[in-house]
Amino acid sequence: MSEKIRIHKYLSQAWICSRRKAEEYIERWLVTINWNKAILWDLIDPEKDKVKFLEEAVEEQKKLVYYKLNKPSGIVTTCANIWEKTILDIVNIKERVFPIWRLDKDTTWLIILTNDGRLANFLMHPRYEHEKEYVVETFWPIKDEQLEKMSKGVYILWKPTKQAEINRISSWKFFITIKEWRNRQIRRMVESVGGKVKRLKRIRIENIELWELPIWAYKKLTNKELNELLNKLNIN
Repeated sequence: MSEKIRIHKYLSQAWICSRRKAEEYIERWLVTINWNKAILWDLIDPEKDKVKFLEEAVEEQKKLVYYKLNKPSGIVTTCANIWEKTILDIVNIKERVFPIWRLDKDTTWLIILTNDGRLANFLMHPRYEHEKEYVVETFWPIKDEQLEKMSKGVYILWKPTKQAEINRISSWKFFITIKEWRNRQIRRMVESVGGKVKRLKRIRIENIELWELPIWAYKKLTNKELNELLNKLNIN
């Protein structure tokens, strides 16, 4: 007999949502255990009990899959939302997957979809400082001095950002590579030097690049992409 665990922890481990969000869903009676409405602090046996969220079974993933997606505007990146269209509503993937990182609803970005919790933990934990590269377009020309200030680090909410690699594309555009992620970080970095972001697009996560993948499209990572990423993270 397997060890029993709290229902909100089980939903989190199944990558349905965070524990805090699980508590909210349970309180709204969106989760059932053996066809009965779940309540906070319910214990379940993962091997015997039947758990459903929004009428869909929650099951342990057996096959690990990895996709990259060019997220369209207007799509939220949470796994479950009964009020708005989410990433899982626009993909047709047999396995239950989840997005790595949450992204602004109204922007287009490269995002990775997987059911591999190891990869998510490595890429999302701030101590590993994984590279993320973006193309930034501003409403008006941005000066070299402004780019230099951002590259050296600026203060956001009384805390300095880490050094960033910045390369100019044109008077209004530049590449920026960061190794951290804070809420609306790049937009706030640009605003801190007197600019304002018009468009923001993530084009790379470590070695995974967006390339020509059109908006709304998604595809499996190639063996080369996946092996290079897993080897770099030492989880292959």
